[in-house]
Amino acid sequence: MARLRVGVLISGRGSNLQVLLESCADPTFPAEIGLVISNVADAHGLERARAAGLPTLVIDHKVFPSREAFDAQMDAALRTAGIELVCLAGFMRLLSAGFVEAWQGRMINIHPSLLPAFKGLRTHAQALAAGVKLHGCTVHYVTPALDDGPIIAQGAVPVLAGDTEEDLAARVLAVEHKLYPLALKVIAEGKAGSANPKASLINPPV
Repeated sequence: MARLRVGVLISGRGSNLQVLLESCADPTFPAEIGLVISNVADAHGLERARAAGLPTLVIDHKVFPSREAFDAQMDAALRTAGIELVCLAGFMRLLSAGFVEAWQGRMINIHPSLLPAFKGLRTHAQALAAGVKLHGCTVHYVTPALDDGPIIAQGAVPVLAGDTEEDLAARVLAVEHKLYPLALKVIAEGKAGSANPKASLINPPV
């Protein structure tokens, strides 16, 4: 069976990219990474991709006159590479509505909270301020609304007495590294419909 061809967008260290690389290196895994794109030339994630022998591309958003022009360049690169699904892995750019609509149902993101709670930035601080007992991460399809879209998978962690943002972030990141490959596998196997927000997997083994 043909493997799902994936493009990964990054801006930084690429820790979630790394776990996707490791999963896709297994020839029995139902997806393969065909291209890694970064908007930051010295992003460490590019080194990870190159070490894995994967094609990489730097598209510097600062040289484009508009967000739409930058996104059009990314769109062209992804299509040229035959990408079928886009994974956002620490990509620190807001995407234009046109790009999101073009890839809707074929683009996913991992967000460090149990959506719909704590959208946006500093999710761990938000969770601590709210006094919640459970926090976690979510893999979801990307839609034009920020941190919205049908949920594919979620993983929860306890919030412990005395937790700092750093403590909570580390605990959540460990779950992210299990959850993202699991969600990608579910999609590649055709078990997560783009319009099915109930196709969730809770608490992958860590």
